[in-house]
Amino acid sequence: MSQVKYTVDHEWLRMEDDGMVTIGLTDFAQAHLGDLVFVRLPEVGAWLAKGDEAVVIESVKAASQVMMPMAGTVTEINETLADDPGKANEDPLGAGWMFKMKVNDAAELNSLMDESAYAAMIKGQA
Repeated sequence: MSQVKYTVDHEWLRMEDDGMVTIGLTDFAQAHLGDLVFVRLPEVGAWLAKGDEAVVIESVKAASQVMMPMAGTVTEINETLADDPGKANEDPLGAGWMFKMKVNDAAELNSLMDESAYAAMIKGQA
């Protein structure tokens, strides 16, 4: 079973069975951003350090960035989002994923929040 973790910046990370990590926006994030109109994804093969800008998002309300929650190499991007950024609004935890990466240190996932900790955090932000 895949493990999902959450960042304070409202991204979810799911460790897949093949050791890759899939990253996307949480439902909370997409709801607060509003309808997404543009998504710029990272280049496949790019190595990004923790804290680097990975994704640029523009919505009807604001522009935002997804920062790398951990270091790794981008292995796949969700090409669908280039033509249909609204997929991230419609299905943020499924078809709206943004990119996959091979992380340098999978143990870093342990420092992120589980679902109950994330739910408690956003309860105070709603």
